[in-house]
Amino acid sequence: MARTYHVAKTGSDLNSGSKAAPFLTINAAATVARAGDTIIVHEGTYREWVKPAEGGLSNTRRITYQAADGEKVIIKGSEQVTSWELVEGTIWKAVLPNTIFGDYNPFAETVLGDWLVLPLGRSAHLGDVYLNGMSFYEAESYDALKSPVIRTEILDHWTNEITAVKNPVQTKYLWFAEVDKKSTTIYANFHESDPNQELTEINVRKCCFYPERTGVDYITVSGFEMAQAATPWTPPTADQPGLIGPGWSKGWIIENNIIHDAKCSAISIGKEASTGNNFRTFRKDKPGYQYQLESVFTACKYGWSKEKIGSHIIRNNTIYDCGQNGVVGHLGCVFSEIHHNHIYNIAVKREFYGYEIAGIKLHAAIDVQIHHNHIHDCSLGTWLDWQAQGTRVSKNLYYQNNRDLFIEVSHGPFLVDHNILGSPYSLDNHAQGGAYVKNLIAGKILCKKMLNRATPYHAPHSTDVTGYAMVYGADDRLYQNIFVGGRTADPVGTSIYDSCTASLDEYIDEVEKINRETPGDLEIFEKIEQPAYVSENTYINGAKAFHKEECKLEYADFNADYSIVNDDGTVYLNITLPEDFKGFTHAPHSTYTLPRVRIVDADFENPDGSPLVLDSDYFDAPISGRTVCGPIEILKAGKNRIRIW
Repeated sequence: MARTYHVAKTGSDLNSGSKAAPFLTINAAATVARAGDTIIVHEGTYREWVKPAEGGLSNTRRITYQAADGEKVIIKGSEQVTSWELVEGTIWKAVLPNTIFGDYNPFAETVLGDWLVLPLGRSAHLGDVYLNGMSFYEAESYDALKSPVIRTEILDHWTNEITAVKNPVQTKYLWFAEVDKKSTTIYANFHESDPNQELTEINVRKCCFYPERTGVDYITVSGFEMAQAATPWTPPTADQPGLIGPGWSKGWIIENNIIHDAKCSAISIGKEASTGNNFRTFRKDKPGYQYQLESVFTACKYGWSKEKIGSHIIRNNTIYDCGQNGVVGHLGCVFSEIHHNHIYNIAVKREFYGYEIAGIKLHAAIDVQIHHNHIHDCSLGTWLDWQAQGTRVSKNLYYQNNRDLFIEVSHGPFLVDHNILGSPYSLDNHAQGGAYVKNLIAGKILCKKMLNRATPYHAPHSTDVTGYAMVYGADDRLYQNIFVGGRTADPVGTSIYDSCTASLDEYIDEVEKINRETPGDLEIFEKIEQPAYVSENTYINGAKAFHKEECKLEYADFNADYSIVNDDGTVYLNITLPEDFKGFTHAPHSTYTLPRVRIVDADFENPDGSPLVLDSDYFDAPISGRTVCGPIEILKAGKNRIRIW
C-alpha cells in the first residue's frame, strides 16, 4: 500500500512522518520510503544532502519527492555563516572548524580531473562564498582580495591557444581560504555589506540530491529549488556527481525544479567511478581518449544496457549559474529525454576551463531526445561527444552562446531538426552521419575530420558495440534549412562541403576507380570525401551553397535584417525573407528520404525503431502537404517578427 510522508521545518525526525507529525529532514523520510510512496516537503530551506536509500520498482511504482503545492522549498548544499570578523578595510574573515565539512572540505578540494585546462600555474577550489545568493570569485592570494579581478582568457579547443574573450568578467567580490588540520579560515571582501547582517553562506556539501549507491531506480524529484553545491569536475572518464542526479540508475524524472550555483555540474545523468575515475590525471600513462574508450567496454562488461541504465526524463527545469554544465552525462544518459528546460549562464564565470563544458554535455547519448529547450548565454550550448547515435536535437532555441551546437567524433545516425541556431558561431561539426533538416542557422559552421580517434558505434537502439571507426567527415544530409550570413567572416552555409561527393553511388565509384589503379583497402577510403546530401536550402546575407546543390534559393546580397531579441524573458525572432521564399516549398522528410549512414549502416528512425516523419514545426504545429524552409511554418516573405519563447 502506497504511503505519503510529510517533511516540515516544524517537524522532528522522531515523528512518524504523517501530516500532523512530519519529519524534520528529507533524509529521514528517504530512509523509510519504498516503491509507490510519496514524500511531500513543506516550505522552508533544507540544508542537507538528500541521499535516497531506496528506489522504485517501475514507472508505475516510483518514489516521488515533491515540494508541497504553492510552497517554496529550497535544498541547499551550503551553510549560513554569522561569525565574520572585520580584518581590515572591507575584508572580513570567518574561522570555522573543519567538522562543519565532514570528510569533504570544498575549500581544500581542488577543481581537478581529466581534460581540465585552466587555470594555469595555480589551483581553483570547489569552495564558494555567497552574499544574498550572489556567488563570489576565488582570489589567488589574500593580497588579491584588495583588487578587482578581470577574467579574460579562455583556451581554444582545437588550436590550444589561450585567447581573450569578447566580454571579460570583472568582479570585486572575492574570497580566499587557508585550511589546516583543525580549521578553515575564509577571507572575503564584502565591500559595503556587513556579512553578519546579510545572508552569507558557504558551500559545504558535494551534492543536494544524489544517491550514494548505484541502482536506485525510478525516483521523481519535482518542484524544488536546489542550489550551492560543491560539485566536482565531471569529465567522461570519472565519477560524475552533480548537484542532483540518479547516479548509475534507471528511470528518474527530474522536473519543474530551479537549479543553480553548482560549482561544476547541475544535473548529472552520467557514469560512476568503477568504469574509470580520472586515470589520465592520476596515472599519467595513457591519454584520456584511451581511458574513455576503455570505460565503454568496461561498462558493457558491468551490464550497461537499456534494461538497467538511463531512460531518464529531465523536463521543465530552470538551470543557471553553474561552472561547468547544466546537464552532464556519459553512458548513464542513454535513452533519456531532455526537454522544455531553460538553461543559461553556464561556464561564463571562467574561474576554470576545460574540454567538458556546455549547457548540455553528453557522451554516448544513444537515442537521447533533446527538444524544446531554451539555451543561451553559455560558453557552449549543447555538446554531443562520442556515440551520438539515434540522438535527436529538435526544436531548441540557441542564441548568445559562444557556440551553439558541437557534435564530435560520432558516426550517426543523429538528427538536428527545427532548431534556431542563432549565435554568430552556430555549429561545430566534427562528426559524420548527421541529418540537419529545417533549421535556422545564423552563424559560422566548422567541419573537421578526426583521423586519430576511432570511436565506437552500436547496433541500432542498443548499447551493444558493433564496431569503431575514425571520423572521415561529411556523410551529412542538409535539407530545407535557412542559412543567414553576414555576421562572421567565416563560412556560413553548405559550401564547406564543396570537396565532397554528392551521393553514395558517386563515392563508391570514386573509391573503386582508385582501387582499380592501385589496389588497397583503408587508405583508399581516406582519399575520397564522403557524400554530402544537400538540397532545398535557402541562403541569404552572403551564405553560400554547396556547389553541387541544384534545388536552392541563394541571395548573396539580400539583407535579412536578422536578430534575436530577449525582451525581459520574452524572446522574438526578427528576420526578413525574399519574395519567392513562400513559394519555395517541398515535401517533409522522413526515414524514407534521409539516406542511411555509411559507417554504421543504419537508418534515421524513432527510438522505438518506427519510421521517423518530420511532420511538425518548432511550435509543434502540424505540417500538412508541402513545407517551407526553416523551423517555423508561419515564416513568410518580407519582414517577420515572431515570438519564439
